[in-house]
Amino acid sequence: MNDKVSSIVGITTTVPIEVLLAAGYKPVDLNNVFISDPDPDRLVNIAERAGFPINCCTWIKGIYGVVMERGIDTILCVTTGDCSNTIMLMEVFRLKGLHVIPFAYPDHPDPFRMQHCLESLAEALDTNIEVAEEARKKLERARRLANELDELTWREGLVGGWENHYWLVSSSDFMGDPNEYERKLGQLLMESRERKPYPDDMLRLAYIGVPSVFARDLYGYLESNGARVVFNEIQRQFAMPNGGSSLAQQYTSYTYPYSIFDRLNDILPQLRERRVDGMIHYVQAFCHRGIGDIIFRHQINLPILTLEGNTDYLLTQHLRTRIEAFLDMLRRRTRVPPLESRRQ
Repeated sequence: MNDKVSSIVGITTTVPIEVLLAAGYKPVDLNNVFISDPDPDRLVNIAERAGFPINCCTWIKGIYGVVMERGIDTILCVTTGDCSNTIMLMEVFRLKGLHVIPFAYPDHPDPFRMQHCLESLAEALDTNIEVAEEARKKLERARRLANELDELTWREGLVGGWENHYWLVSSSDFMGDPNEYERKLGQLLMESRERKPYPDDMLRLAYIGVPSVFARDLYGYLESNGARVVFNEIQRQFAMPNGGSSLAQQYTSYTYPYSIFDRLNDILPQLRERRVDGMIHYVQAFCHRGIGDIIFRHQINLPILTLEGNTDYLLTQHLRTRIEAFLDMLRRRTRVPPLESRRQ
């Protein structure tokens, strides 16, 4: 195990990283590396030059570009419970001679099936569940801090939507260093408790769906127009808010890999508790999850703005106009005064 301590494993989405850590690997979320790159188009172009079609998801192409440019030779690909395109991406990685580790979540949340999946992954990585459970305990404080950040966002109004997004989404791999993640987040929490809260009259929004390609621009634009995100659905799930007394329970409570109705069992109570005025549903172009918008609109009794993104890493003028119109509608519906009058 010791000869693997410095070995990097690229992950295509949130996975049971406790098993990777138990095996001595360093998990790196390829999505986070891609979207934080100063020139993500460069990474997409690597994939397109290799033959990936134009109408393929940008995240898939970005992941490929990261792997090729950085020379990552081991990738854990989630084949069930994430993106259907990952299956073929995995085959391309194999064609390139890379070491691919497949992992499949159960088709529905069941702790017994989850335990079997974890044991199979542990066996493939030459470790065992007992060591992985010790890794889970070591990550408990970091996950607890991430959930404290979420509380400070929606309950206390001391943390903005972008900060909430950034730190929760980063809990997929803890930025490659759980101890440093814990130190920096703990410092941020101390600093944020000294802040002046956001105004009570700002619109309260939920963000549903996978993280967007224009996330950094989106949250700031919403706040500049008198609205803030108090619920980041998938990002919050990355931090394992429901935890549990074992890895099997923790990843059974993690809603993202399962059906949209399992996700709704988490979403609906949060919308009520966080007093959400309206919802943004982000869908990635060419992604099968976009069809879920039909179900969300049927099951959620709130105004919903559906935004689609592809390769625009900043909000287009068209998207800005749609957002402004949506916020104006919410103000009329909730009788929140216009932003201009609240600035006077």
